[in-house]
Amino acid sequence: MGPPLPRPPGGWIADDLDTLADLPPHTELIDGDLVSPSPQTRFHTQAISLLQGLLESLAPPGLDVLSRFTIDIDRHNRPEPDVIVVHERAIQGWDQTRLPAQDVVLAAEVVSAESRHRDRDLKPVKYAGAGIPHYWRIEHEEGQVLVHVFERDQATGVYRGTGVFRGRVKLSAPFPIDLDLTSATRGRRSADL
Repeated sequence: MGPPLPRPPGGWIADDLDTLADLPPHTELIDGDLVSPSPQTRFHTQAISLLQGLLESLAPPGLDVLSRFTIDIDRHNRPEPDVIVVHERAIQGWDQTRLPAQDVVLAAEVVSAESRHRDRDLKPVKYAGAGIPHYWRIEHEEGQVLVHVFERDQATGVYRGTGVFRGRVKLSAPFPIDLDLTSATRGRRSADL
């Protein structure tokens, strides 16, 4: 890919992600700016795969689980959460490139050094403002996987923390969830996750 594209007056719009040539895969649109992905760590890649698989095994009928798929928040914001749980009614076909934020039940981000600010500060505000009821932030700290769980407060429209989980995530919402992250990674070297 060549040099970065100059930002047009008023910024890029959601439709541009589908029409601009030579964008790297997984480019996001945040506040009218194109955000190119950085190289991913092994933890980031494996955490996404593990989380997607575990949530797929638990999601009730009518919900689907996707990884690294963009969502439309508004004209200038089309982020790509690492994992989403979405209503199946929003899935239109194989050529679909994005989903409406109002059909997302859970957005999860796996934090990397490069994405720390976006995943901790910027994206949760965008997701809550779009009405996504649940947000998870997954981090790797001192050899442990931490899952920070947030739920959108209907009165204020912002996320409030409902817990930080290490090794096991047990929740009743958005559907019954019991994820044993330690058993799912048994047999892998401890450095894997």
